[in-house]
Amino acid sequence: MRAGAGNFGREEMLEGISFAHKNHVKVYVAINIYAHNEDLETLPEYLDFLAQIGVDAVIASDPGIIDTVKRVQPCLPIHLSTQANSTNWASAAFWRRIGLERVVLARELSLKEIEVIASRVNIELEAFVHGAMCMSYSGRCLLSNHLTGRDANRGDCAQSCRWRYFLVEEKRPGQYFPVEEDARGTYFMSSKDLCLIEYIPTWPKPVYPALK
Repeated sequence: MRAGAGNFGREEMLEGISFAHKNHVKVYVAINIYAHNEDLETLPEYLDFLAQIGVDAVIASDPGIIDTVKRVQPCLPIHLSTQANSTNWASAAFWRRIGLERVVLARELSLKEIEVIASRVNIELEAFVHGAMCMSYSGRCLLSNHLTGRDANRGDCAQSCRWRYFLVEEKRPGQYFPVEEDARGTYFMSSKDLCLIEYIPTWPKPVYPALK
């Protein structure tokens, strides 16, 4: 969905990173699309630029992009995107062996599954606490591309799973059955959004509700 946004230009990126670092905040740049051949043509030059302006890490999911980062800018830290669908400790161990510093886990994991990964692999782990739970694993979905030509795996999701859908029974053409979910709309193929705000500690006294 970021492809259609008013993204930062290079001068703006430089200014933003300078501002963030002055305030002791790290900046990570997402290059987590699943690249097609043409996407790789300008990647090395872009990685040189990111290293030059001092980004703290890149977030990637495509093995080809990860390999290019390691070859072109081996000192640039790599965090694995949630789009890579890491759901188990063996996967996390693999990414650690090839030199990644952090794994952003698949959004489908339970807290207990995350605990197992943390207990077995010495790598930084990150987990989503808010946002869409896509109908396909961690956003790797072809529905938007099929219906609109907008590729969700290249930053251009049309969120087709959130459109209003109706069921039609084969022998009853023209008779539409609504699929009702809640007062906010019908989301036939989109699950309930992830919302863990209640589990984030508050300042000054941390509060953790009992896990259900």
